[in-house]
Amino acid sequence: MKAAPFRILPAILAAVLSCMGLAHLKCQAEAVAPYFEIQVQDEATGRGIPLVQLTTVNHVTYVTDNAGRVAYYEPGQMGQTVFFEVKAHGFEVPKDGFGIAGTRFKMEPNGNGVLKLKRVNLAERLYRITGCGLYRDSVLLGKETPLAEPLGSGMVAGQDSVFAVPYRDRVYWFWGDTNRMSYPLGLFRMAGATSELPGKSALPVDKGINFKYFTGADGFARAMVEVENPEGVVWIFGVHTVRDAEGKERMVGHFTRRKGLGEEYEQGIVVYNDEREIFEVKSRLPLTERWRFLSGQPVKVQRDGVEYLYSGLPFPQVRVPATLEAVLDPTKYEAFSVAPAGEAEQSPNDASVVAGEARHPQWRWTTQHPPTVPKQEALLIKQGAIVAKDARFLPEDADQAGQRVELHTGSVKWNAHRKKWVMIAVETAYQRAGSPSPLGEVWYSEADAPEGPFLKAVRIVTHDKQTFYNPVHHEFMDEDGGRTIYFEGTYTNQFVNSPPTPLYEYNQIMYRLDLDHPRLKAAFAR
Repeated sequence: MKAAPFRILPAILAAVLSCMGLAHLKCQAEAVAPYFEIQVQDEATGRGIPLVQLTTVNHVTYVTDNAGRVAYYEPGQMGQTVFFEVKAHGFEVPKDGFGIAGTRFKMEPNGNGVLKLKRVNLAERLYRITGCGLYRDSVLLGKETPLAEPLGSGMVAGQDSVFAVPYRDRVYWFWGDTNRMSYPLGLFRMAGATSELPGKSALPVDKGINFKYFTGADGFARAMVEVENPEGVVWIFGVHTVRDAEGKERMVGHFTRRKGLGEEYEQGIVVYNDEREIFEVKSRLPLTERWRFLSGQPVKVQRDGVEYLYSGLPFPQVRVPATLEAVLDPTKYEAFSVAPAGEAEQSPNDASVVAGEARHPQWRWTTQHPPTVPKQEALLIKQGAIVAKDARFLPEDADQAGQRVELHTGSVKWNAHRKKWVMIAVETAYQRAGSPSPLGEVWYSEADAPEGPFLKAVRIVTHDKQTFYNPVHHEFMDEDGGRTIYFEGTYTNQFVNSPPTPLYEYNQIMYRLDLDHPRLKAAFAR
């Protein structure tokens, strides 16, 4: 046992080298210490559950890796029975007679133990997508893992809010702020990577994603947007593809340079330069412009022979023709809005909701007014201008009659299985007293049109006192004709008064949802 520290060194070295982005070094190591293997599994599927926290009586916390494993080795404790308090978002944890939720194992060297939990989330948590140590414990235990770089790539420690776009036979991924291991301040001008398209990759999407990061000379993820002024952070939103005048596919987005979440310095439209592999500023907008640009997670929609990009947060309430010329021209943007009192009625081709009498406001597409967002719609309902049952963007909680769900961010995508526009979105922070998490409750809804109405919503994921914001459904990953969908979001302790989760903090987590789940079928019976 005196030699144990020296035997651990190779595994530590392998983990460090992987997080440094040295992908050419093999990470599949043999077990180099007499670990006890703990695996937490979904009792229905047998699949390992990531993001389960096991805390000892002396307050040492271990978190399961993407395979649901913990490699336990503590000098002086092997051969002893150790109790763990267990916390698992969206799962039931068994309690003993004292009401303590947890389990215990006798820590035999090279032994193993399994804890099975019942899932209560409708969606299934699959894996952490970004950051270091994705399969840390599995590597320590000498287990096979599905990723080419199971300990992480791009020297990335954490990443915020993703945009994923199929483009030129690859999937292009772009993230907001990106953390590094070498210093508390990381990259604040977008990071990027590519991966193989589903169906062309040997790795099924339910097993993970092999990223090829755009990196600098030091191996760390590099900036993916070029803005001349170095002051402030630069974020890109609304990333999608359009056609230019020659019919060539181009990737576009809206950029904002600002002082964090506060003061904005400049904004405009960026276009991806394929030769330089970076977004370049193509036009600037006045800071007073608040909606005539791409935002959120755009989706392409055909209307009256025109292909549009619909975008917005979380609902697609702004549209523009899907051409490079139109995206760069603010006058080409329209908003889905409630007509002010006395304004002329919309054309017959526009969608509308008349709440009661004809004097009430109507919904229509307009170039003159900003979109009427859910918070404003709630105010109109309160004022009696719109009848609650006719709300377009305030769906009713399927489990609580009369309770409206105000949504913050998310995506709306077409689904071939449901033949509906399906929404995945997170509930607005602090909307309801007693919510498990102020900005971590994820909902599903659907509608016949991208602009609604979204009448009902079902909670599909809960996070206990942690945040899970900016979720997005990756429709290019849909399986079984659209019955199985995949979505991810940013997991963090921001906006809550709870400690961060080791390794998982400020990273992306992938979920899978079966749209034929009995709870969804009951709520949205055709």
